[in-house]
Amino acid sequence: MIDRLRQMAIFAKVINHGSFRGAAHELNLSPSVVSHHISQLEDHLGVALIYRSTRKLSLTREGEKLLAAAHKMMEAVEQDLVELSLSAREPSGELRITAPSVLSLSQLPDKIAAFARRYPRIRLSLDFTDSRKDLIDDGFDLAIRMTPGGVNSTTSRLLFSVQRILVASAEYMATKSHPTHPKQVQNWDWSVLKQVHSKPLKFFGVAGETSAFKPNAQLSTNDAQALFRLTRAGAGVAVVPDFLAEHHLASGDMVHVLPEWTLEAVDVYADWPANAPKRGLIRLLLESLSH
Repeated sequence: MIDRLRQMAIFAKVINHGSFRGAAHELNLSPSVVSHHISQLEDHLGVALIYRSTRKLSLTREGEKLLAAAHKMMEAVEQDLVELSLSAREPSGELRITAPSVLSLSQLPDKIAAFARRYPRIRLSLDFTDSRKDLIDDGFDLAIRMTPGGVNSTTSRLLFSVQRILVASAEYMATKSHPTHPKQVQNWDWSVLKQVHSKPLKFFGVAGETSAFKPNAQLSTNDAQALFRLTRAGAGVAVVPDFLAEHHLASGDMVHVLPEWTLEAVDVYADWPANAPKRGLIRLLLESLSH
């Protein structure tokens, strides 16, 4: 059994690196030894796990299933080791995190601040930007992403969800009749976020009715905070995260358009490199951000 677990770990390293040579270098083994372990694992299971070519490796269907199981096994072992290690010492090190700039106004900074207070020896470098950063090329340990529709990956974890609402300035709404259906606002003046404008907006009514369309936008921007400020200034209607608008809705200078209808929430999730040495710090941060 121990040999099989070792072979599964080596198999996962090979896929994470995309080569036998890369896995061998990290594991301090020769490529031939790594290849031998994979062959033994395939012989034991009676299936092919990897398609080999001179240029790249690709997984068979059975290999995809085993990789998911191997990641779960390694994460479980790592979590137990981290818990044992943390019981004996205070964690220290550095984590570099990138996140969309709009999340600087969400609950995320509060969660990160709580983590920093709990683990004072962990140095955190935060990069809030609307330019999507690459984990490997840009050297980040963790990326916070936003997307509607959920995430399904062994190297991603849902942190929380953000509700989106349709808003306009009170000044702009004074020129319009009160709408009761999304179709009534379809031809209004729209400002949109470039990153998600390719997808139609889908509204959900209280009685189960749905209405979907893609606005013909007059203004577009790649910055969610700029989108909100344009809308506050009377540029028309826009879909924004609810936390951006809550104070302005309470003061009355902004209006929640179509409050009887809801939009699909946006998932905020963490993404990390499959082959990153976590050293327990990433898992600590994930647990803190998930609560």
